[in-house]
Amino acid sequence: MSHPVPEWADPRVPAQSLDPQGLSRRALMRRAGLFGAAFAAASLPLPALADQRGSRSQGNGQGHAHGQAPDLLYLVGDHHNHSVYSHDAKYTFSQLASAGQRFGLDWMVFTEHSNFGHAEFGAAREHQEILKARADNRRMLIFQGLEWYIPGAEHCTVFSPPGRHEVELLTRFEEAFDGKLLGYTAGAPAHPDTPRNEAHAVKALKWLAEQRRTRYVDDVLVLANHPMRLGIDSPHEMRAWRDAAPGIMIGMEGAPGAQAGAIPGWHPDTNIRGEYTNSPSADSWPGYPREAYVTYGGFDWATATVGGLWDAMLAEGKLFTITSNSDVHRVAQDTWVNGPWPPGQSFDDTGHVPDPYDTTEPQPGGDFWPGQFSRTHVGVTRYGYRDVMEGLRAGRVWVDHGHLIDGIDVKVRGEHGNSATLGGRLRARRGEKLTLTVTVTAASRRNPHGLLPSLEHVDVIRGAVRGPAADPDDWHAPDTRLAHTSDVSGRRGTYTLRIPVGRADEPFYLRLRGSDGRRHGKGFLGAAVDPHGPLPHEPGKGDPWLDTWFYTNPVFVDIVR
Repeated sequence: MSHPVPEWADPRVPAQSLDPQGLSRRALMRRAGLFGAAFAAASLPLPALADQRGSRSQGNGQGHAHGQAPDLLYLVGDHHNHSVYSHDAKYTFSQLASAGQRFGLDWMVFTEHSNFGHAEFGAAREHQEILKARADNRRMLIFQGLEWYIPGAEHCTVFSPPGRHEVELLTRFEEAFDGKLLGYTAGAPAHPDTPRNEAHAVKALKWLAEQRRTRYVDDVLVLANHPMRLGIDSPHEMRAWRDAAPGIMIGMEGAPGAQAGAIPGWHPDTNIRGEYTNSPSADSWPGYPREAYVTYGGFDWATATVGGLWDAMLAEGKLFTITSNSDVHRVAQDTWVNGPWPPGQSFDDTGHVPDPYDTTEPQPGGDFWPGQFSRTHVGVTRYGYRDVMEGLRAGRVWVDHGHLIDGIDVKVRGEHGNSATLGGRLRARRGEKLTLTVTVTAASRRNPHGLLPSLEHVDVIRGAVRGPAADPDDWHAPDTRLAHTSDVSGRRGTYTLRIPVGRADEPFYLRLRGSDGRRHGKGFLGAAVDPHGPLPHEPGKGDPWLDTWFYTNPVFVDIVR
């Protein structure tokens, strides 16, 4: 059956004609799914067009004066996208930006693979197309980034806001610190090069932090991509990255891209969502169980396991943000292929694969378009490039699959008017009575698959904060478990859950998740920890639209006298 490419994916169609919504404050609020009159009344300076340098948000993301959480507008984005400037991808900037607009993205990052051709030619050439994409898609914040091959480990997204050194930063970083270009790939515990490689990754992050400190660039962020895909991002490496550059290395993909990779009938019957089809290798960290190499409800094992690696890092009392994105290379069942190479040319000579052309016949691929299935929602108080980055840094983030909900607002409140939201810290007196309020806006329209999503439950996960880990390779958080579940099946519109948290007696954090209720069961660490968590699917039987989840970042509670 032929699947002609949609109009919005055709590079010949001007992107600016495809989105009827402008950047009016009302339209942005409608798209972001804000909740109630309190948000409508909030002071949110949102200029019709973003300044090319962005605008620095006020505050540190930990709440406003007097210990009150800010009212936020959530902007939807994707920090992991590949164009023809990656050696294994096939879409133009225009196709990807048009798709992002079609599926409601407010911001996106182009993260091309490090490669010899990219290092020599690609970054500078793609910047000219980035500038054109920004001009043609003025309703979207478009960042230029890089997918860094971490020495001794996996990949990371690296990006900065528009500015005078945005290209030079990426080029200098790639040439000096990319593990693939340097040959610093070994990560096996017993390999003689592993200590050097791991140390070089830490040096790289410190170098980025120095570029921000000295104002060579206005800002820079790093996020680990698909951390458990190969099992080579060890717990001690992830902790070392986080601690080497606090506020720069801010988190990881909670769910990988390639979510269409196991739709029945489209792919080999061995495929797993996220392309997590690997087995432990010589470079894998040996402390991970074999079950860590698959996804759970489409989410990475490190995130999906209650009491697992993400919780172990949060239990130190340090924020580590999760995201979700498309990692788009080749969209499942689209009809485009790369054109032929001109005589005598290759990627190493140009840093660019040939632009695609339409075959009118479905082609293999395991990805969705940006925003079509995976979404990262970032809370901001102002509109701009650096404001999105500040929201990510502050952990004001929730993610969903399948457009499961339109919005969620989370606040932990104390008895004395103090409150904190996602990524923030509530300063509570010992014995103070605390309440969690969760305002959900249910999905109001059919998703790109034609389904009207329905949220069935909201789960609250609670973990004690114990301070620095005694063993940097410990991935367990034994004091974290599912604490509460609210059945919300059948509820539509906007509604608020008020959940008693008890009295503050020790430092802890709360994070939330929820799903469409179709697939859940005993969590990886047992029913006593998580009685109805996400599950792996059978190989080749992972229809992502029939198993969708949302996750939020944590809210921390600190005890004060």
